[in-house]
Amino acid sequence: MLYKFKSQADSDLFMNQAPAERILAIIGKEPAAQGIIEPADMAAAIAKLEKAVAEDDAAGAAPTSVATAPTGAAGAKAITLHQRAWPFIQLLKRSLAADKPIVWGV
Repeated sequence: MLYKFKSQADSDLFMNQAPAERILAIIGKEPAAQGIIEPADMAAAIAKLEKAVAEDDAAGAAPTSVATAPTGAAGAKAITLHQRAWPFIQLLKRSLAADKPIVWGV
């Protein structure tokens, strides 16, 4: 499933199911086919995501050998939470500033 997050404050954000559901879980939203994030909840969501990104970055900064480093296809490095969450955090910030909700599945 592909998630399409929409807000009148910014352009649409498309995310694959697994990363979108991870981000939704971090901010305390139940992964579902439809949902909404109200502006009143956005500051807390931003804080939760930024904290999770910082913790993930710190865990990834621990020294690892080349053999144990997480890799994707063809030896490429795996995409981090920081990379996955950054566009969503930007959408949250712009939507909060414009006092517009973020919806998906509608």
